[in-house]
Amino acid sequence: MAIPPNVLGFVESAGLPAVAYGPDSQRQMDSAMDFLGQVRSPINALPQIIERVNKLWADKNATLTSLTDGADLLVTHMTEQGLAANVAEYHGIPLAALHVFPARILPAGWLYSGTTKGAADAQRRELGLPEAAEPSKQTVEGGPLEIQAYDELCLPEPAAEWVEPDARRPFVGSLTLGLPADADAEVLEWIAAGSAPIYFGFGSTPIVYPDETVAVIDAACAQLGERGLVCAGWNDFSHVPHLDHVKVVDSVNFAAVFPACRAVVHHGGSGTTAAGLRAGVPTLILWTQFDQPMFAAAMQQLKVGSGREFMATTLDTLVADLRSILTPECAARAREVATQMTDPAKSVASAVDLLEETARVGLVGRSA
Repeated sequence: MAIPPNVLGFVESAGLPAVAYGPDSQRQMDSAMDFLGQVRSPINALPQIIERVNKLWADKNATLTSLTDGADLLVTHMTEQGLAANVAEYHGIPLAALHVFPARILPAGWLYSGTTKGAADAQRRELGLPEAAEPSKQTVEGGPLEIQAYDELCLPEPAAEWVEPDARRPFVGSLTLGLPADADAEVLEWIAAGSAPIYFGFGSTPIVYPDETVAVIDAACAQLGERGLVCAGWNDFSHVPHLDHVKVVDSVNFAAVFPACRAVVHHGGSGTTAAGLRAGVPTLILWTQFDQPMFAAAMQQLKVGSGREFMATTLDTLVADLRSILTPECAARAREVATQMTDPAKSVASAVDLLEETARVGLVGRSA
């Protein structure tokens, strides 16, 4: 596996050989947010962005080209698909990509293609591949396999129209490991000792002012007479003051903890959204970017929750939004939708079957 260096230990603990690939993903996220916060115009910043992309693609190309020599299949995340497609074409092997949301909803797609085209062209020249007018279609008929790793019911209109019916874009549901976290037992014991809490989590979203954020959560819970469970995720909440009815932890196993909560409030990432829906509890999404507004719209369409931009959230809006989802009707609807979600084990099995079949077809094609 080619992975960011900050998760090498995690992958190796599962018994899989791994190679550092690209920058530390957490630091890259923080750096990107800082950079974008200082940029007034994306157009004026293009030269800096392109320079970063060119260097990153060159480094990743060298690692991936070497690592995939002799492989039967290259599997990549949707954000790496263009780079990986060129490597797969060079080796003559099939490509499969995991899409955690419809690729067409990426904001400013023209900007992304403009910043990566030069890097992609340079990569193809380095690999001795012919110039491509568009991203590589690969050698697999109909293009690469693009596994939609989310449930189709999560697509609000008109988002459903963005995923064309195609055997190369099958839906499998969210892929999750469901691994236990160190705090699970302590958290479940705390939940059992009182009323079901409202979960608040941020995933990989950087929170600039953790003390103020938790203070607003505390005040909202106090107004509603609820308890709160705050999961810091990638953020450092170690200096947040202790609160009587709000518990702060680094991480929890969503599959174990979410069903014990009254509602979940989070950033709207694909995996966290699926975990909340599978748990059958109401959801409030406070989104910041990319796919998150789409999933917020899906919560409203499914009538299992609501959504709002994180930066537009105040104490008053948070209280009002929570009141709107903490209703018997919303809770009942959430339990109903949970029965329509793909079972996690089935999601993994379906993805595995698709990957194995793609590899098998690729092997047959090379031996023909």
